[in-house]
Amino acid sequence: MLKIDNLVKVYGRFRAVDNLSLEIGKGEIYGFVGANGAGKTTTMKIIAGLLKPTSGSVVVAGVDILKYPVSFKNKIGYMPDFFGVYDDLKVTEYLDFYSGVYGIEKSQRPKLIDELLELVNLTDKKDFYVDDLSRGMKQRLCLARSLIHNPELLILDEPASGLDPKARVEMKEVLKELRDLGKTIIISSHILPELAELCTSIGIIEKGKMIVSGTVEEIMKKTAQKKIIRMKVLGEMESAVKLLKEQPSIGNIDVHNDYLEADFNGTNEAMAEILKAAIKNDIPVVSFAEVDVNLESAFMHLIGGTENEN
Repeated sequence: MLKIDNLVKVYGRFRAVDNLSLEIGKGEIYGFVGANGAGKTTTMKIIAGLLKPTSGSVVVAGVDILKYPVSFKNKIGYMPDFFGVYDDLKVTEYLDFYSGVYGIEKSQRPKLIDELLELVNLTDKKDFYVDDLSRGMKQRLCLARSLIHNPELLILDEPASGLDPKARVEMKEVLKELRDLGKTIIISSHILPELAELCTSIGIIEKGKMIVSGTVEEIMKKTAQKKIIRMKVLGEMESAVKLLKEQPSIGNIDVHNDYLEADFNGTNEAMAEILKAAIKNDIPVVSFAEVDVNLESAFMHLIGGTENEN
């Protein structure tokens, strides 16, 4: 459904996307994960035809979007992270307007609008003004807008951004239904546990590069090849880092505000010796434990912390 080869986007001296490649099959939900500024939104805008890449290729449903920039438009639906709505329109008027933009016959619009509102659970809000909707309802309305022309590929940039827990659950249920309908979806989100539940595959991007891609199980397996220990200390971070660097069982060290994580390839006895050494060196250890690996911890470990960056 979607194939990207060696995609590059350069702004002056800054490479927002750096030789990124990925492939998403029909009917997949692909989770696009990365910190702010990693290149997710830039990549999504290129796929949606809103930005031209510096080099590389993007093929959607067999159509090279760079060679045929018009013919592929009906194949995708794009929901940006920030969007505008027409506050003085009612919900049905809003969707009717966009139905006209997509060239849908006026006689077909009422049935289509009713179906879309039912899909996103907004049927009871059809006569409300858009301005009177909650943020979560506006998100679902914009999702309905992106579905008007029945696209094969949905590109959703942070669809749960700024939503309260209830609204996130509602959005997640809508995305599950779209998955069941066979839509191919690429979705970026900072809510990693929900991505793990929804997505068939995950890609982690850092500084414009794809650093790992695969199923959640494959990514977890890659990170689980090494144990990770987490040490929380009161101050004395430099002393803690120095101590860990001296241990033969310790690999990469990621430093955070008040704790650090490190690759560990030793035995339980070796782990106990590290804790003993920290106490002996008067390092104020608040907690010391092996990390249970999940998608969030795998993401943090793969992108690295400040010690890795230096």
